[in-house]
Amino acid sequence: MTEKIKGLSRSSSPLGRLGGAAGIYIHIPFCKQACHYCDFHFSTSLKKKDELLQCLTKELELRKDELQNTTVETIYFGGGTPSLLTKSEIQLLIDAVYNNFKVVENPEITLEANPDDLSLKQINDLANTLINRLSIGVQSFFERDLKLMNRAHNAEEAKSCLKEAIKHFDNISIDLIYGIPGLSNKEWIENIETALSFEVSHISCYALTVEPKTALESFIKKGIVDNVDDDLAEEQFHILVDKLEEEGFVNYELSNFGKPNYFSKNNSAYWQGKPYLGIGPSAHSYNGDQRSWNVSNNTKYAKSIQQNKLPSEIETLTVTDRFNEYIMTGLRTIWGVSLEKVKADFGSNYKKYLLQQAEVFINEHLLYIDDDTLLTTKKGKFLSDGIASNLFKINLS
Repeated sequence: MTEKIKGLSRSSSPLGRLGGAAGIYIHIPFCKQACHYCDFHFSTSLKKKDELLQCLTKELELRKDELQNTTVETIYFGGGTPSLLTKSEIQLLIDAVYNNFKVVENPEITLEANPDDLSLKQINDLANTLINRLSIGVQSFFERDLKLMNRAHNAEEAKSCLKEAIKHFDNISIDLIYGIPGLSNKEWIENIETALSFEVSHISCYALTVEPKTALESFIKKGIVDNVDDDLAEEQFHILVDKLEEEGFVNYELSNFGKPNYFSKNNSAYWQGKPYLGIGPSAHSYNGDQRSWNVSNNTKYAKSIQQNKLPSEIETLTVTDRFNEYIMTGLRTIWGVSLEKVKADFGSNYKKYLLQQAEVFINEHLLYIDDDTLLTTKKGKFLSDGIASNLFKINLS
């Protein structure tokens, strides 16, 4: 069972005892328009943007004691669409982090950006902040795909912003989506090759997923759009792995490919179970033993913060919860699941159970053990989430 506590107060902070390094995630809950596949929390109205920004800075202040024994090594602006912010608004939030937390000398500071926001001026402005990494949501270089997903940019804008951005930023990641209805393997290869032509150091790729209550789900149900083809998505994933590995990229996590020394520190920390603090509506925090999350409503979030209350719930993880999370995150990465760690952190019974459950997947050549670490094979990588769920421990007393 997990314990949930509503109305988390500053004194009941779940993160206050931490030591070592941590990350801060800042959720910017605004977008110009809604992508048909997206189920993240955002608003297309910018009327209350100033109010929300003030609340974000206040939440950082309210939660400053949560990382008092910890050094911040990554700051990540996610959303929503953080590239809607101006230079001064970004600086306001960065200053709030530095004013309330201990930050390493050269933190990785990432901003998610949409191509239609990255004008020459915006790129120049961003280059004159402490932002040192851009994650650009291209998704596809084909107009048909962009229209299907209701993206706000077009293919030419994607190429133009990348041409300019690489002049100012050494560390750039491109987001691409595969498994899009109508996207052939030939076109998918062209998407990959176009991304590679800009010589970026990191590429994140995701299979198109039909989330509940999204426009995409509605269109598929009505027959307006073909349903996603899981077999085609898996095929395109393997094409992706082969192409990027040929170019020197490491598939360090299921969806993330980086050149050596260009793995996302933010992403790596998440998949390796490091602590992070989530700021803003719907943002999640984690300390190894507990998770907390803010309300997914801008108005309720702002009202609570303005009253000096954190609009959060806490979930205290059981030993079994933590075991299952470690299996899920570990199998998605090149670091795998350490059998030694499983025994040390959860006990010999958990290790025994894990090996028993893994045996069928080892026999099917989807998992293997190397240096006392459980890893996915090349064939098993795309299936890692499903495999992990079959390794979970349920109702262990």
